[in-house]
Amino acid sequence: MSYQAINFAQKFALFSEQWQPKVVAEMNDYQFKVVKLQGDFIWHDHQDTDETFIVLEGELRIDFRDGAVTIGAGEMFVVPKGLEHKPYAEQETKVMIIEPRGVKNTGHEDGERTADNDVWI
Repeated sequence: MSYQAINFAQKFALFSEQWQPKVVAEMNDYQFKVVKLQGDFIWHDHQDTDETFIVLEGELRIDFRDGAVTIGAGEMFVVPKGLEHKPYAEQETKVMIIEPRGVKNTGHEDGERTADNDVWI
């Protein structure tokens, strides 16, 4: 068996599109996804699961209907299941998202921002 660490800089260098998470690893039923974000996303929620955001570079604001949280590089935040939220990044921000396999990035919403869940890099 071959053992190799996952290098985030190398993974981020493999793509340029934003708001399209890429799977880099799995643990049990959870996927670890890297994504580049800039600008506004859509309001959405995840009815059946929490969603973890870990900012690797940049700054991410997550808006809620009653407030917001700002997450900087080296910080994380867990959005509780069922809580409507809208991510926003002023500048391009590199993020890791941890969520169960098969969860849509747009929650129960569909549309042009819905990403393919199983894109591995």
